[in-house]
Amino acid sequence: MKTMLVGAVAALIVGLGLQLFNGFIDFKGVADFLIYPLILLGSGALVSVYSQMGFFAYLTLNYMGIGIFRKKTWQYIQIVLAVLALLELMFFRTFVGGSTSLGQDVGLGIAILVVAVIVAYFKVKSTNANAWIPTLFFMMAVSIVEIIGVLQIGVSNATIFMVVPLLICNAYQILTLHKVTQDEKKS
Repeated sequence: MKTMLVGAVAALIVGLGLQLFNGFIDFKGVADFLIYPLILLGSGALVSVYSQMGFFAYLTLNYMGIGIFRKKTWQYIQIVLAVLALLELMFFRTFVGGSTSLGQDVGLGIAILVVAVIVAYFKVKSTNANAWIPTLFFMMAVSIVEIIGVLQIGVSNATIFMVVPLLICNAYQILTLHKVTQDEKKS
């Protein structure tokens, strides 16, 4: 529920910011103006559910990867997959898929990389150094897989509206994972 609240609030802020700076929606009355924030909250809640599905898929994948491969091998695989996902987002879509927005794709890739590094830094700071690679993998590869659908739309506002709350939800989930899974101290 907390992740859903985080996603709803993030979408509300991003949606109102987009409306403030771009003003694409023409409100026809007071009812439209009052309903718009509710729509943003609902959309953010849906984005958070999508984020949660990706998070649980990652947890399952990570559990299986740890069980199948040695620890170092699994870390290398995660690095390679994260780099491939980032390169696919930034370049492969443009050259093979015919996307015409190389600058936007590269900018989005750099933004995701920066957010992933910042989140990984805070995760390592609050847990240990072993969390660096899994956090980067989740924040890069899984987030990119989650946003592929919105990238097909090709509208910058839709991309911003989906990606920002999704990254915030993903960051919230990975940063709180160790708090959720730690054993309660018995008194």
